[in-house]
Amino acid sequence: MWVCCVFSDCGSGGQFPGTQCGAGRVGDPTGSSWASVREQLELLGKLGCVLCCCGSVVLIIHSPKSDSVESRAEFQQRLLDPVFVSYITLVLLLLVLLIGWLSPAYGKSNMMVYVGICSLLGSFTVPCCKGLGLAAKEMFDGDSVSCNGALFLFLSLLGILLLSVLTQFTFINRALESFSANVFEAVYYVTFTSSVILATAILFKEWEALGAQDCLGILCGFITISVGVTLLRLSQEAVLVWTSPKDKVQ
Repeated sequence: MWVCCVFSDCGSGGQFPGTQCGAGRVGDPTGSSWASVREQLELLGKLGCVLCCCGSVVLIIHSPKSDSVESRAEFQQRLLDPVFVSYITLVLLLLVLLIGWLSPAYGKSNMMVYVGICSLLGSFTVPCCKGLGLAAKEMFDGDSVSCNGALFLFLSLLGILLLSVLTQFTFINRALESFSANVFEAVYYVTFTSSVILATAILFKEWEALGAQDCLGILCGFITISVGVTLLRLSQEAVLVWTSPKDKVQ
């Protein structure tokens, strides 16, 4: 199951050039863990999974569409943008905090520690795959000077992508040893999609094209996701029991 989680992230990154950010992730339904790991969710958990998926779909539909970047030089210029550099710095600091301190202390008792690590790392997959495609194209079509720059970018992004995937392998495996696969997959689905949308929006400056309707749709999507995650967490601690009016009278 954890192999499916990570490779579905890479798959969504590979689909990026033809879809809006994170849309490929819709093809990985939360319920896939029911088939790969034989676990049963109560009614609250199933409702939570449905709300998480629906909220993510609404979020993706109203998320900003990526501005087309057609050259390696333009992509590298976007990577050096101060806003994106600040975002990457913040993500790296959060990863150091989560991996170095929170994971050993609270990882086995709080699922969100592992979810946060995997989602933050997963947000690198779409930009890396986009850059790999542009670099590979220039390596075959460009001159010797541009080929050297494209090769350096290609190897750098490939190293970052491999490190991200391998680290996700480690922490997904740890999460599945301590928590329900159904719940982990649902929450990871939501946070990964949100992280990808945020990263690509900052990198490609997609927020400039957002209108009031899309902002409202994104807000509704996040509210739906929040309710779904809450139901999922409640399903771990409470069971919904149906009682008839006769039982109440007795």
